[in-house]
Amino acid sequence: MPVLGVRILDWFGFGPRDHAAHGHGHHDHVSGSHSHGVIDATIATTDRGIWAIKWSFVILAITAAMQMVVVALSGSVALLADTVHNIGDATTAIPLWIAFLLARRKPSPTFTYGLGRVEDLAGIIIVGIILFSAIVAGYQAIDRLINPRVVTHLGWLAAAGIVGFLGNEAVAVFRIRVGREINSAALIADGYHARTDGLTSLAVVLGAFGVWLGFALADPIVGLLITLAIFGIVWQSARSVLTRMLDGIDPDVIGDIHHAAAHVPAARIVEAKARWIGHRLHADIAIAVEESLPVCEAKKITAALEHQLFEHMPALAAANIRLANTDADHRHGHPHGEHDSH
Repeated sequence: MPVLGVRILDWFGFGPRDHAAHGHGHHDHVSGSHSHGVIDATIATTDRGIWAIKWSFVILAITAAMQMVVVALSGSVALLADTVHNIGDATTAIPLWIAFLLARRKPSPTFTYGLGRVEDLAGIIIVGIILFSAIVAGYQAIDRLINPRVVTHLGWLAAAGIVGFLGNEAVAVFRIRVGREINSAALIADGYHARTDGLTSLAVVLGAFGVWLGFALADPIVGLLITLAIFGIVWQSARSVLTRMLDGIDPDVIGDIHHAAAHVPAARIVEAKARWIGHRLHADIAIAVEESLPVCEAKKITAALEHQLFEHMPALAAANIRLANTDADHRHGHPHGEHDSH
C-alpha cells in the first residue's frame, strides 16, 4: 500500500496499534532509558498521562469558548451542536483522569494487582461517548435533510469550524502520541474521539462553503459522510480496548519475550503468557534448564532472563518466571515451546 494510504488509514485509527508495546530496548521508549530503580514506572507514565489530559482539556476548553462567541453572533444551530460536542469531548477527560489517579494506588489485599484495570473501564466509557457522538451526528444530518435551516454569517461560521477542527486535531495528535508512549489504550481511544470532533467541525466548514455556493443540502450530506467515519473510529477504539479487557495481547509481545530469552542460552522457554493491566505489562513464563544444574545456578539463569526481559520490554511491570516440568509440558503440547526467537 502506498505510504499516503497507510498514513490516511493510521489517521483514521486503522493503522498499526500499540507502537510502544513491543520495543526491543532501542526504540519506542517512554524516556529512552532502561532504569527501573529510581522511580516506579507506573507512577512515571501515569504522571505523563495526567499531564496529557490536563493540557488537552485546556485546549478544548479554549476552543469551545471561542466557538461559543460565534454561536452568539450567528445563531447557528450546527455550530452550537458542534460546540456542545466539543464540551462533551473535554468532559471525557474526567473518567480517564480518575482512572490514572486510581492506578497510582498501591496494591491492597483486595486488589492485589492494583487498580490498573480501571483505565480499561475508562476506555469503555470513552468508546460509549464516541458512539453517542456518532448517533448524534447522524441524527443531526438526517434532521437537516428533512428540515433545512437557514444559515447566516457564513464567514464567521467557517472560521469557527476551522478553529474547532484545528483545536481537536491538536488534542488528538497529542493524546494519541502520549497514549502510545505510555501504552495506554484508553488515552489513544480518547485521542481518536477528539479526532471525531475535529471531523464534525470540518463538516461545519464544508457545509458553510456549500451553502455559500447555493447548495443548501451540502451540510447534511457532508454530515452523513462524517458519521460513517465516526463509526469507523468507534470500531477501532472498541476493538483495542476490549481486546485488552479480555487479556488479548499482540503476538509480537510474545515474540519479544522469546527474543529476550535468546540472550540467555541456558534458558529454554516452554510457555509464555502476557497481559496488560492498565498500561503496564505482566508476563508469566515457564522455562526449562538442564536437570543436572544445582538450584543456585538455576536461580542465576532465572535472574538473567528477568534482566533481559526488563531490558528489552520497557512496558513490562512484572515477570513471573518459573522452572517448568518439561515432561508434563510436552504431554500437554504447549505451542509456545516452539516459538522462534527474533
